[in-house]
Amino acid sequence: MADFFYPRGGWSRAVRYVAHRLRRLPDPAHRISRGIAAGVFTCFTPFFGFHFLFSVTLAFVVRGNILAAVLATFFGNPLTFPVIATISVELGYDILGRPGGISLHGIVSAFSRASIDLWSNFLALFTSDTTNWLGMSEFFHAVFLPYLVGGLLPGTVAGLVAYVVSRPLIAAYKKTRVARMKKSVERRKQAAALRAARDTAAGEISE
Repeated sequence: MADFFYPRGGWSRAVRYVAHRLRRLPDPAHRISRGIAAGVFTCFTPFFGFHFLFSVTLAFVVRGNILAAVLATFFGNPLTFPVIATISVELGYDILGRPGGISLHGIVSAFSRASIDLWSNFLALFTSDTTNWLGMSEFFHAVFLPYLVGGLLPGTVAGLVAYVVSRPLIAAYKKTRVARMKKSVERRKQAAALRAARDTAAGEISE
């Protein structure tokens, strides 16, 4: 739990690791960027616990890199979640024409209560307890639906920005990496040729 809120080595190291993995994915830049966009968009959906699955599905639909989509869900983390949740739910209330709203604490509490209710109802299937979906119904109308509707616009914008920003960066990195690899191969060829020439010269001298 502690690592989830503060990864070992700090957030900066975690961000560098994800960026490094994204740059080195064996796929064209446009496919990797599509995957990143899918992962970032997923972070604006209320499907907590299913973000990996949702991002993989979306990446498959847009023909993006699936691993890039999974890694990009890192965009939704304890540091960004308060902003994402607040913007999405408030915007959802406005779009749905509902008065008022709900605080961040209320959003977190609603998700916690919904998880407990869902688990209790699941257990009730195997016991004599009675299932009660009233709490889930309230959660759906008060939080889930506004979150889902309100997250579409900022999620789309964030996904497009991620695509536009990441594609040229990844393309430039891959081009530079290929150039370095070519230089390395050329140096190895030259070194091998030089060793072969020396061996040939040494053999002629010995003869």
